[in-house]
Amino acid sequence: MNAVGTSTVDDAYEHCARVTKEQARNFYYGIRLLPPDKRSALCAVYALARIVDDIGDGDLTPEAKLQGLAGIRKSLGDLSASTDPVYVAVADAARRYPIPLGAFEELLDGVEMDVTGREYVRFEDLVEYCRCVAGSVGRLCLGVFGSKPEPEAPTYADELGIALQQTNILRDIREDLLNGRVYLPKEDLDRFGVELTVGEDGRLADPEGGLTALVHFSAARARDWYARGLQLVPSLDRRSAACCTAMSGIYRTLLDRIDEQPSLVFDRRLSLSGREKAVVAVRALTGTGR
Repeated sequence: MNAVGTSTVDDAYEHCARVTKEQARNFYYGIRLLPPDKRSALCAVYALARIVDDIGDGDLTPEAKLQGLAGIRKSLGDLSASTDPVYVAVADAARRYPIPLGAFEELLDGVEMDVTGREYVRFEDLVEYCRCVAGSVGRLCLGVFGSKPEPEAPTYADELGIALQQTNILRDIREDLLNGRVYLPKEDLDRFGVELTVGEDGRLADPEGGLTALVHFSAARARDWYARGLQLVPSLDRRSAACCTAMSGIYRTLLDRIDEQPSLVFDRRLSLSGREKAVVAVRALTGTGR
């Protein structure tokens, strides 16, 4: 980590590590399984992705959010010109690993969809969004992981990210609705006769059981994306494979829990306990995970 003035770069990586540990409640359990250099690089990637997400989810006006995202695009064009610790760390990581920085542009595209309030009519529309906000992150991670010769590796990383985002969407149906966002495709809502509303008790309404059926259907579809995306794992080295398996394992466990009892997400934002996440991470490292 001495490509640009050791103390400055080291401080930058330490800042990104703090951000990741504090805010990557699921990903950090996998990230910490990596060797130090890769761990630092992935923390840098996460920290920049976090900045983008925070703009999209923040309290600024839509116009201010778009301006903020445009500023990030400009900074990505010349990372070496920035003294911000996140950009310093990302610039150094990109010198050491083949990180596809263009994937950050796709992430920005996806967050702009949130800001402008895009409607998802078909599942294919949702896949486009998921590819931008999560498939891009999968490909950024692959740049740090590295892989054996496998022409489909970027595709697998992309599909795994899309699977994780579908899990996020099912977990956050209520929270997103309260924030004025609906990610479940209109064609699926119509198919199951669902009108998303929150009752006086604060729970998602499901009088006819259509929402429960839609959650089961969506969970099964997400599992197909996991199955395709996890074909990436054999092409990774042991520690990178453990990281990938731990991160995906946490989300797959969450997906299973939602599928077993969809009502769990009708009144809360479901999450696994720290102990449960740690167990998934240990199993991934020992090769006994899913």
